Amino acid sequence: MSNWLFAVAALVLLMIVVGGITRLTESGLSMVRWEPVSGAIPPLDAEAWQAEFDAYRQSPQYQQVNRGMTMAEFKEIFFWEYVHRLLGRIIGLAFALPLLWFWIKRAIPAGHGWRLLVLLGLGGLQGAIGWWMVASGLVDRPEVSHIRLAVHLLAALLIFAALIWAALDLRQLARDPDARPARMPTLAIWTLSILALQLLFGAYTAGLEAGYAFSSWPKMGDEWFPGGTPMLEPFVRNFVDNPIVVQFVHRWLAFAVAAVVGILAAEAWRRGKRTEAVVLVAAVLLQIVLGIVTLLTGVHIHVAVAHQGMAAILLGSVVWTAHRLGERRA
Repeated sequence: MSNWLFAVAALVLLMIVVGGITRLTESGLSMVRWEPVSGAIPPLDAEAWQAEFDAYRQSPQYQQVNRGMTMAEFKEIFFWEYVHRLLGRIIGLAFALPLLWFWIKRAIPAGHGWRLLVLLGLGGLQGAIGWWMVASGLVDRPEVSHIRLAVHLLAALLIFAALIWAALDLRQLARDPDARPARMPTLAIWTLSILALQLLFGAYTAGLEAGYAFSSWPKMGDEWFPGGTPMLEPFVRNFVDNPIVVQFVHRWLAFAVAAVVGILAAEAWRRGKRTEAVVLVAAVLLQIVLGIVTLLTGVHIHVAVAHQGMAAILLGSVVWTAHRLGERRA
C-alpha cells in the first residue's frame, strides 16, 4: 500500500509542476467553465474548438489582454490548463479506485482508514478550490486572486506532504508489525511552520508577479530595500498585497528557513540519520540557488518551474526526516 501512496504523491508533484507552467504561461483562464465530468474530453473537432474559443473570447483575459488572439495561440494556452485539470482527475481516480479495492479486501491496517478518507476528501476539496481560484479571474480583472492561488498551492502541498507521511507509516508497519504511527518531533513542527510561511510568500510572489519587480540579487536594484516604495494602509496589508514587500520577505525568509532546516539536519545527523541529513541540506541549498537564479533570469520559465517543483521536494524531504526522527514501536 505504501508504494501506491508514493505513486499518488509523485502525481501530485507532477501536478504542482504543471500548475507552475500553467501560471507562467498565463494559461489558467483559458477554460472558462468548470465541468468535472464532461470536461475530461477535450474539443475533438473544429466546431468544438470554435465553441471553446468563443466562450474564452467573452472572458476579461481575452477582452483586456489577448484581443486578436488566433485559434492556434488559444490552443497553446488551452493545452496547459487542460493537462492541469486532467491530471487532477487522474490523481482522483488513482487514489479513489485503489482505496476502494483495499477497503473491500479489508487490507487497510487498523487506524489508517479514516486518514485515507480524509486525504480523499482533501483531494475533492482541492478541485473545488482550483475552480474558486480560476473564477476570481473571470470577472472584471483578467487575473486570479493571489490569495486564492496561495490557498490552492498550499492545499496541494499539504496533500503531497500528508501522502508521504501516510506512506511512510504504512511502510514502517510493513517492516515492523509492532510499529506505531510516527510522532511529529517539536523541532520538525517549527521547521514545517516556517517553511509553510515561506511557501505562502512564494505563492504571493507568484500571484502578484512580484518576481519581475527586481531581477537583481542580493540587492533590489541599488538598494537592500528600494526607497520610495509606495506603502499600503493598513501597514500589515503590505505583506499580502505589495509586490515589492512580498518579494523582499520571500528573498530573506529563505535564509531563516535554511537555518531551521540546518538545525533539523544536524539533529538527524546526531541521531544517525545521515542520509536524511545530507538530503535535507542539499535540498534547501539547491532551492535557494534556484530562487536566486529565478530572479537573475527575469523569471525564466524553466528555472521558475524548477524552483516551484523543488519547493515541493524540499517539503517532502523535511516530512521524510521528521518521520524518521519520530518513528516509534509499541
